[in-house]
Amino acid sequence: MEKLASYLEQVSTVAILGHIRPDGDCVGSCLATWNYIHTWFPRIKADVYLEPIPNIFKFLQGAEHIKNCCDSEEAYDLCIVQDCSDRERLGAAVKYYETAGTTICVDHHISNNGFARINHVFPEVSSTSELIFGLLEEDKITKEIAECIYVGMVHDTGVFQYSSTTARTMNIAGKLMEKGINFTKIVDETFCTNTYNQNRIMGKALLESRLYLDGALIVGVISQEDMKAFDVLPKHLDGIVNQLRVTRDVEVAAFLYEIAGGYKLSLRSNGKVNVSTIAVAFGGGGHVMAAGADMKESPEEIVRLLCDSVREQLETPGQ
Repeated sequence: MEKLASYLEQVSTVAILGHIRPDGDCVGSCLATWNYIHTWFPRIKADVYLEPIPNIFKFLQGAEHIKNCCDSEEAYDLCIVQDCSDRERLGAAVKYYETAGTTICVDHHISNNGFARINHVFPEVSSTSELIFGLLEEDKITKEIAECIYVGMVHDTGVFQYSSTTARTMNIAGKLMEKGINFTKIVDETFCTNTYNQNRIMGKALLESRLYLDGALIVGVISQEDMKAFDVLPKHLDGIVNQLRVTRDVEVAAFLYEIAGGYKLSLRSNGKVNVSTIAVAFGGGGHVMAAGADMKESPEEIVRLLCDSVREQLETPGQ
C-alpha cells in the first residue's frame, strides 16, 4: 500500500471505523488517521465511528469528535477500517463500510483474510498504530498524531513487553518521543493507573481464578453481578488477563466476563500455544499471543473446551 495521502487526493468524505469495544490500539490508530486528515487535508470531511471509548483515552486530540451513533445514512467516498480483522466486528458502523466508494483495511490480526478492497495487513507487526506510522509522512506527524500512535503501540505491546515488539517498533517509539510527547504520563495514566474499584475487581478475579492442566492454564471469571457489585463496566476490566498471564509456569491465561447472551473470552499466551487458532475455532480471532472470542456456552463448558484445545497444542508442539 502507498502512503495514505495518495488515497486521499481524490476523495471528499472519509469514514474511519474500528472494532467493537475499542481498545488502545483501535482508538489510537483511528484518531491518528483522523488528526492527519483533519490537519493536512482540511477540505475532506472525516468522521470516526466507534463505540464509547474508555475515559483514559479521551485526552487524545479529536476524541470529542468520535461519533458513537450510526444514525447518519451518508455514503462516504472512502472507508478506512483499522485494527479490525472481520467486517462483523465493526458493529453498527458496518453500513458505512458497505456503502463506501472504496474500502481500505489497515490491520495486524493474523485472522484477517483481507476483506476490504485494499488491504494493508501485517500480522507480524506489533500494532495497527505502528502500521499507521508507516503510512504517514514522518514530517507530517504532529505531536498530537504522535500521542495517538504511541498510545496504540503501548497498549498492544504491553508497554513493549510482548514478543511482537521489534527493533523497528522501538525505533518508531523513539521517533514519536522526539515529537515532544509526554511518554511517561501516557504510560502511567493509560496503562498503569487503575481506579480503586478496578483494583478490587481485579483482586476478585485473581483470588477466585483456577489452574488447570497441571498449572499450564489459568482461568478467571467475572459475572455481571460482580461488575454491578463493584460498580465497574466491561471497559474497566482491561489488564486482568495480562495479570493472570504473568503467573509462574502458566502457558495460557483466559479471562471470561459476562455479556448479554454469554461471555467475552480473552486469551493470552506465553509462547508455547497459539491462542489465535483457539479463538478462531470459537468464532473469534486475534494474534498468536493474544486473542479473543464471544462465547454462548457456560463458564464450565468454556473451560472444558479450553482445556481440550490447550492440551492438544501442548501435546503436539508446532501445530
